[in-house]
Amino acid sequence: MMESSTFKFEIVSRTGVQAKKIHWNLTPPLLYEEVIRRGEAMIAENGPLVIYTGKATGRSANDKFFVKEPSSQEHVWWGKNNKPFDPGKFETLKNRILDYFSQKELYGQDCFGGADPAYRFPVRVVTDSAWSSLFAYNMFIHAENVLPKDFLPEFTVLVASGFEADPEIDGTRSDVVVAIHLGQKLALIAGTRYAGEIKKTVFTVLNYLFPLQGVFPMHCAANIGEKDDSVLFFGLSGTGKTTLSADPKRRLIGDDEHGWSDRGVFNFEGGCYAKVIHLSAKDEPQIFGMTQRFGTILENVVIDPNTRKIDLNDETITENTRASYLLSQIENHEPSGMGDHPHNVIFLTADAFGVLPPISLLTPEQAMYYFLSGYTAKVAGTEKGIKEPQATFSTCFGGPFMVHHPMVYAELLKERIKKSDAHCWLVNTGWTGGQYGVGSRIKISYTRAMIETMLNGGLEKVAFIPDPVFGLLIPAECPGVPASVLQPRNTWPNVSEYDEQARKLAAMFVQNFVQFADAVPKEVLEAGPKI
Repeated sequence: MMESSTFKFEIVSRTGVQAKKIHWNLTPPLLYEEVIRRGEAMIAENGPLVIYTGKATGRSANDKFFVKEPSSQEHVWWGKNNKPFDPGKFETLKNRILDYFSQKELYGQDCFGGADPAYRFPVRVVTDSAWSSLFAYNMFIHAENVLPKDFLPEFTVLVASGFEADPEIDGTRSDVVVAIHLGQKLALIAGTRYAGEIKKTVFTVLNYLFPLQGVFPMHCAANIGEKDDSVLFFGLSGTGKTTLSADPKRRLIGDDEHGWSDRGVFNFEGGCYAKVIHLSAKDEPQIFGMTQRFGTILENVVIDPNTRKIDLNDETITENTRASYLLSQIENHEPSGMGDHPHNVIFLTADAFGVLPPISLLTPEQAMYYFLSGYTAKVAGTEKGIKEPQATFSTCFGGPFMVHHPMVYAELLKERIKKSDAHCWLVNTGWTGGQYGVGSRIKISYTRAMIETMLNGGLEKVAFIPDPVFGLLIPAECPGVPASVLQPRNTWPNVSEYDEQARKLAAMFVQNFVQFADAVPKEVLEAGPKI
């Protein structure tokens, strides 16, 4: 329900500060008008908004903190991803942001995280820009027909993109900060226009709260077939999670963040935040279509100032170009945002070393090992100084957002797989016939054929061959895929070079897993690669 107000800010976030003006729960057409009135964006051909986020074209991972306070500090896995923040400094920062807000025109969205009514989590997002309010509208589940005064948020996110933190005063690392106070149920985001911080802050909070309720929070996509057979796609950026889950033959539950409870799986969100660099209308028709319509936000996509045509292949600003759009705009979405317990769980990786098989079956112990590892690879040219492939290990396929110790999530995975009797697979969407720069990217048509065959039960009766180094069970055949492609060693011109690369990557896995050696059962430790 739309409403504008100048009443006290304590109704907004229980802070007791008054704003200059607050626009409540504006719909996309009204937010478009606000965006244009304020000069925040351009309207591209066919109607999407094009936004430029300035110096921050991605998350500021080193600027995210948790306040160390009594109600949560024993549960948080403190370290690189979960850095402590002083409670006194948080109060200073909060008061300075609220003072900044008191002179601003603000935009509030009341929404939910969690499609399952049993676990629906009320969130209030208050921003200092209209376009980021549209982002919140797109990404979360709307609170329909509820007045702001009647909405009771379990968490509030204050987004002050035009406010710069002062490290000397606020105790921050830079002028950017994402500070989460679990005790106060409040998050502060300042100094950055990158909207992904809003989405990932809510995801992080849910990653803390849901395990305490016995729900497994997951950085994964999910879809569901005609027989109500759900499947999960875990994977880091660039592995194909969003692309492969957008299957015209199946209903999309969601593309990024889900929970798995005793009732089944459910989406955390009401929208999608897809990477769109080099997006193909042929290979990714659904996502491509979303870049051509009203209501979509395009972040850092290059646009012709005269024709207003967009160029999805232009990397001038960043490779991390994004589109935010409503899930309901995808023709074959699952309206409930929910699905039954999955029959199949897929871990996606883009192996730039060219040694992992394109598809392999995992034992339960291997599933825990590769889940905790969360492997993919960066390739030369994506970041300054990278000359050859670099292994990237992100715990549980979402390390920066996992608040508890990784074993909390791994045990939840183990429990859910056991109860649902789900099969786990490792699918490599990376390179074949050699490492990056020598070999070629595995054809998406092959990957789709393998996944379709697997989902249809076509791999249940084929023979599986164990990989001698990684122990992965590789199918001997798959319709629509040359047998030679299934065995990566056979695709290399020089097998001794393959063996060298395989040993190299295996050693990286072993080295990374040392951090979990004392926490996992012996059989999980032994499920890793052999060197």
